[in-house]
Amino acid sequence: MYLYHFGLTELPFTLTPNTAFYVGLEPHNEALAVLLTALKAGEGFIKVIGEVGTGKTLLCRKLLNEIPEHFVTAYIPNPYLKPDELRRAVAVELGVKQAQRMSAQLLTQRIQQRLLELHSAGHSVVLILDEAQALPEESLEALRLFTNLETETRKLLQVVLFAQPELDERLATTRFRQLKQRITFSYKLRAMTAPEVQRYIQHRMQVAGYKGATLFNSALSKRVAKVSLGIPRLVNVLCHKMLMLSYGQGQYQITNKHLTAAIEDTEATRQVSHLKVYLSIAGVLLSTVLIAYVLKNYGVIA
Repeated sequence: MYLYHFGLTELPFTLTPNTAFYVGLEPHNEALAVLLTALKAGEGFIKVIGEVGTGKTLLCRKLLNEIPEHFVTAYIPNPYLKPDELRRAVAVELGVKQAQRMSAQLLTQRIQQRLLELHSAGHSVVLILDEAQALPEESLEALRLFTNLETETRKLLQVVLFAQPELDERLATTRFRQLKQRITFSYKLRAMTAPEVQRYIQHRMQVAGYKGATLFNSALSKRVAKVSLGIPRLVNVLCHKMLMLSYGQGQYQITNKHLTAAIEDTEATRQVSHLKVYLSIAGVLLSTVLIAYVLKNYGVIA
């Protein structure tokens, strides 16, 4: 592709969450600090909410990499599971033998027994669920019941939920008020600011092995930030396409023309760009109408 063209050792803007490219921007560092603090405190439920593409899965993997050694983790990346399937998935992650063959009642007993074993050995256990907004309602209730497993001094199982804002909407309903009350720590990921987008782009290029002059200048980065709304996934898509276009044209500099073409080729950013144009035109028309109204009513226009 364009690796040799730009002197790169790997693709800098892939959509696969790779912790080697973790930038350490304010929102992600704050979220990671909240997670580690809450886990060390032994809290039952911890929640991180973020819009699509804001880096939840990358943060989840960063947490798995940096969690203290005494923690035993059960990681479920796709929790669209019925209650029985969820229990079995947790049991398998915790090393419960023959989990697939047990009845639901026996399985719950074995999970509790395994948690007690790990607790006696000095371990803390954390269940981490990515895309938690996909959990069926019955499974959310089963998840709450998991946290009833405790000793006199500590929860036997802590739960971390990474989810889109739809989870908050569900938790706001009366049915899930008990679960909502158990969430003691929560953090909401925000989109990147324009300076953060510029730092993000430069960091990923450096990690990918780029050593040349700046490809994405400040003005271009600001425009990328504006049209992507600061969402990391969209920044990745646009920058990848700009590099491809530059390579295809045999050029070694990224320009506004490359960005315009990338925007038009990306449905999500094209819609944002067109909306800004429509709002701008609407604003001009509204200003014209207001000016005419004022002039007419003050007798300037007959």
